[in-house]
Amino acid sequence: MIPARVVPHRRLDVPFAGDEKAMLSAFLDRYRETILWKLEGLTKGQASARLVPSATTLLGIVKHLAYVERGWFPIYFAGGPVSYPWAEDEPDQDIDFRVLASDTIESVSALYQQEIARSREIVAGATLDDLSKEQDRGPRTLRWIMVHMIEETARHAGHADILRELTDGAIGQ
Repeated sequence: MIPARVVPHRRLDVPFAGDEKAMLSAFLDRYRETILWKLEGLTKGQASARLVPSATTLLGIVKHLAYVERGWFPIYFAGGPVSYPWAEDEPDQDIDFRVLASDTIESVSALYQQEIARSREIVAGATLDDLSKEQDRGPRTLRWIMVHMIEETARHAGHADILRELTDGAIGQ
């Protein structure tokens, strides 16, 4: 058994009061930060180790969340073109979790940060009541998408907490 050790990290502050958009953005940013924090100090081997039966790995979670950001903000909400590095009819449901030989902690983290930056730009130019441009799954407000992204990112942050502890015993705050 790996002994637990606390890894200190200065967390982003979340305001106790403010307008709704600022609050939602702050909570989403805190979980985004947590996701990247879970990779700090690891090797690619550690970050891509399969410690559970599913395809879930620390690096895979970050890659998945990068494509989730892309899917919900630039594609679904803003109506941008669908652009993923796999075929549109890809049968592998976990393709976005797969760590390729060419993936590195740096490249996957950069992809995630790039997608976060695009998402922030889209959020900055919209109101919470604006509806998604994509309508196939029904129109969704930006508010709904942001709450969903907090849910999605927080859920995976919990997975990352457990995987990191299994990897080297490091625990967060």
